[in-house]
Amino acid sequence: MTRSKATAIGFSAVMMWALLAVLTIGSAPVPPFLLSTLCFAIGGIIGLAWTARGAGLRVLRTVPWRVYAFGTLGLFGYHFLYFTAFRIGPSAATGLIAYLWPLFIVLLSGLLPGETLRRGHIIGAVVALCGAGLIVVSAGAGNSTNPLALVLAFLCALTWSSYSVLSRRFGAVPTESVTVFCLATAALSLAAHLAFEQTSWPASPVGWLSIAALGIGPVGAAFFTWDIGMKKGDIQLLGVASYAAPLLSTLVLVAAGVAQPTVTLAVATVLITAGAALAAKASAARPVIAPDA
Repeated sequence: MTRSKATAIGFSAVMMWALLAVLTIGSAPVPPFLLSTLCFAIGGIIGLAWTARGAGLRVLRTVPWRVYAFGTLGLFGYHFLYFTAFRIGPSAATGLIAYLWPLFIVLLSGLLPGETLRRGHIIGAVVALCGAGLIVVSAGAGNSTNPLALVLAFLCALTWSSYSVLSRRFGAVPTESVTVFCLATAALSLAAHLAFEQTSWPASPVGWLSIAALGIGPVGAAFFTWDIGMKKGDIQLLGVASYAAPLLSTLVLVAAGVAQPTVTLAVATVLITAGAALAAKASAARPVIAPDA
């Protein structure tokens, strides 16, 4: 698999994550741990079917337990923080703070062996961050926000960026391993739900459809495509290009009536696109050796 193809596959996850915020809000009043249980169970079942039809389920036995522990903690920790943040503060600002992870990925990627953090990557990240910041200011102007929700959103951004960058260190581990990450996260979430939460199911068919959609896309297939992008694609370019997620997420929330549209969205679009273009130029300017397929 070429580096550019892996990068494109990884970016498909960003497109799916643009729906994460609105679908999470639509799944109310399901508590965070129960929501995580249902979504990851769906994602894990999809992963089992894909693995069985491809490499075969036996490939899962070749993955070290440390990798499974790492992946499970990453997925479980991030989504616990994310779902909890949206339960106590369902606003556009919450989602946009959570989407600081692209900046952290760009910055942390420079610590990886064989990766070089160029000036264009940093400038592109800052420019795109300014675009995301405009959306935060615009969203905050017309929506009340919960400070704790913003803190949790910030922590989940750190968690996801760390998980994503460290995934590069496990480049030889097959992507099928994400299946176990999902199933283990579902099991942990179920235990936590039974211990700490009161069961509450969706109040309407929209809630059930939101959960199903989460499990199929943003909390399902997206993790498999993102794993490919992180391990074999251009990690810096993916980090900056991921700033499309807050813009797309905000547009989806506006379309759903959760957030109000503002004129700054147009400026934010230009800044985010320009930032991604600068990072792409920086990546194209250096010779790279694609990881083995």
